[in-house]
Amino acid sequence: MKKKTKKQQSQPSRLAPWLGRAISLALIWGGIALFAMVLFFAIDLPSIDKPKDLGRRPALTILARDGSVLIRTGQAQGTFYTLKELPKYVPQAVMAIEDRRFYHHFGLDPIGILRAGVTNLIHRDVKQGGSTITQQLAKNMFLSPEQKLKRKIQEALLAFGLEMKYSKDEILSAYLNRVYMGSGSYGIDAAARKYFNKSAKDLSLREAAMIAGLLRSPNYFSPAASPSRAADRANMVLNAMVDAGYITEKQARAAETVPPPPGRRPGSGDGVYYAADYVAAEAARLIGEINQDLIIQTTLDTGLQRAAEQSVDEVMPDAESKNVSQAALVAIAPDGGVRALIGGANYHDSSFNRAFQAKRQPGSSFKPIVYLAGLEAGLTPATEIEDAPISFGSWHPGNYDGEYLGPVTLSYALAKSLNSVAIRVLDYAGTARAVDVAQRLGIQSHVGADLSLALGTHVVTPIELATAYNTIAQLGAYHTTYVIQKISDKKNKKLYEFVPFEGKQVVAQDKVAALTMMMTGVVNFGTGTAANIGRPEAGKTGTTNEYRDAWFAGFVPQLTAVVWMGNDDNAKTQKVTGGSFPARLWASFMRRAVGGEPAYALAASSISYDNTPQMQSFMNEVINWNSSTTKQPPKNVLRDPNENPTPVTAQPVAAAPVPPKSEDGQGGFNDIIQQSTTDLPSPTGE
Repeated sequence: MKKKTKKQQSQPSRLAPWLGRAISLALIWGGIALFAMVLFFAIDLPSIDKPKDLGRRPALTILARDGSVLIRTGQAQGTFYTLKELPKYVPQAVMAIEDRRFYHHFGLDPIGILRAGVTNLIHRDVKQGGSTITQQLAKNMFLSPEQKLKRKIQEALLAFGLEMKYSKDEILSAYLNRVYMGSGSYGIDAAARKYFNKSAKDLSLREAAMIAGLLRSPNYFSPAASPSRAADRANMVLNAMVDAGYITEKQARAAETVPPPPGRRPGSGDGVYYAADYVAAEAARLIGEINQDLIIQTTLDTGLQRAAEQSVDEVMPDAESKNVSQAALVAIAPDGGVRALIGGANYHDSSFNRAFQAKRQPGSSFKPIVYLAGLEAGLTPATEIEDAPISFGSWHPGNYDGEYLGPVTLSYALAKSLNSVAIRVLDYAGTARAVDVAQRLGIQSHVGADLSLALGTHVVTPIELATAYNTIAQLGAYHTTYVIQKISDKKNKKLYEFVPFEGKQVVAQDKVAALTMMMTGVVNFGTGTAANIGRPEAGKTGTTNEYRDAWFAGFVPQLTAVVWMGNDDNAKTQKVTGGSFPARLWASFMRRAVGGEPAYALAASSISYDNTPQMQSFMNEVINWNSSTTKQPPKNVLRDPNENPTPVTAQPVAAAPVPPKSEDGQGGFNDIIQQSTTDLPSPTGE
C-alpha cells in the first residue's frame, strides 16, 4: 500500500483554516444583511406604544339618511369580555384549532411553521397556516391584509413587540374581542349574539367549537350560511381539543350530537353588511385610520336597501340554475347620494364587495358613452349607418345574432345593440373623444383608446358605471357619487361633512337629451324589454364575451341603478344576457323603489335637440310614443330594412370602404387600434 506524501498530508490542514474563515465571514455578512433587512422593514413599522385600546375594536354606528340606525359594526355589536369572564373552553377551542402552542412561544412558532409546512407539502395544498394568534392580532390591529414579504416581516416584528409589552392573557383576550367572525360580526360576543342569539358567556361547548371554526374562513364556515359545513368544521375543532388535552373524548362525542342551528333564510337582511363595508371603506378614505368610535350619517335609504336585498333574493335562485353565482346592485339618487348597495348574492358566503371592488367588462352597457361621443361629433339619432360585417386583420367583431340589417338609424342601432354600428360610430367620433366622454361622465378606471371600447372590453366597477349613467340621467350634469354625509365622534364632534353642489355640466344638455331618448328604445322595443316597468325610463343591456358578465344599467327620473351578474372566477354562464336576469332584477328593484310614486317624465323630454323640422319631428315622434300605451315603435326609429320609408335627412356614415384617417388622427380603423388585433375579443354583443 502506497504511503501519502507530506504534501498530500498537509493539504487538509491548510484547507481547514480557510474554510473556517469563509464560514465565519458568511455568518458575519449574513447577520449584517439580516439586520439591515429588519431595519429596512422596521422604518415605517407602526408603533405599538400608540394609544390604542388593545382589546377593543372601534364601533361604527351607521345611520340611514332619515337618521335611523341602519347597522352597528365593531365593538358596538357585542360586549368586551376578559378570559376570566368566559367559559374556559371558549379560548381553548380557539387555541386548539389556531395556535395550540400559544402559551409556549414568543410570538412566532418555529415548530408550528415546520408542522404546517410538512402538512401542506404532503397534501400539496395549503391545509395549515403557520401564523400564531399574536401574529394575527398584529395584522388585525396594524397592517393591511395584502400578502407581501414586507407585510409578513413587519407582522413578525410586531408580534415580538406585542409579546414583550403585553401578557399572554391580554393578547388572547384582545384577539377574541377583535377578530372578524363573519356576517359583519367582530369579536366573540358579537358572533355569539349573531349566530346563537346569546352572550359569549353562555356559549355551550359545541357553539364555542363552531365559532372557533369560523376563524379560518368566516363566510365559508358560517353556521347561518351552511349548517352542515359549520357542523363538520366544529367536529374538527372538538377533535383538536381532545388532541390538545382540553376536553375528553366523551365530552367531544356528546357535543357532536347537538343539532346545528338553522341556516340563513332568504331575505334575512344580510345585504346591509355590504353597504356597511362600503361606508367603512369610505370613512377611512375620508378621515384616515379609524381608531375611535364613530357615528356616520349616510345617504342610504333603509327602504331601498331592503328592496335591493329582496330583489336579489327573488332573482338569484333562477339565475343560479344558469351558472350565475354572484350579483351586485348600486342605486344612486340624482344628487349622487348612494341609496342602496348590494355587493354580492350572499354576504355569509362571500364578503367581497363587487359593487365597488370588482372591475368587470361592461359589454354593451358602455355603448351609450360611445354613442354620446358620436352625437358630440355631429351624428344625430336619425343618422343612418350601415349595419354590415367588419374585419380588422384577425379580429372579426360581429352582431350578437350574426345578422345584419343594412342602413339603420342610430336610435334603432342602440336599441338593438348592433355591434358593427357601434364600432363605426366610435371610429367616426374618435376613440380619444370617447375616452374623454367616459371620464367626464364619471368613469375613473383606465379605458384604452382602441375600437374594442365600443364593445365595452375595458373594465369598470358597477359604482363607476352607475355614476356615468346618473350623469346622463341629469342631462350631462356630473355629481360626485357619495355615501357619507357626516362623520362625528361619540361626543358628537364633527370630523367630516359632505358639501353638496349643484353639479358640473360636462356634456351639452341637448346631446344627452338625444341620447336619453335613444336609450328609451332599449326598454320599449330593444334588448332590455324585461326591464320595462311601465313608466318613463331609459337604460342599456350589456353582455360580455362568452356570456361571462351580464349587466343592466338604467334610470327613472328619481333614481339610477346598475345591476351586474356573473361569477368571481370569470366562468361562463349558460348564455345569460343583460336582457335576462339583470334586467329582471333591475325591474324588480325599481318597482319596489318607485312603484308607489308618480310616473314623472324624463328630464330629457323637455329639451329640444335642434331646430330643424326633420329632427323635431323625429324626436317628437319618439317622445310621444314613449308616453303612449302602444308598443308599436315609430317608423323612423324602427326602420324596417325590407321596406323603403323616406329616411330622415341626415349626413350618412359610409360602411365601406373604411373612413380615411382624418387630419387630427382620430379617424381610420387602423390608426385607432392601439393593440394587436389578435388581442381583441370576439364580442357577444347584446
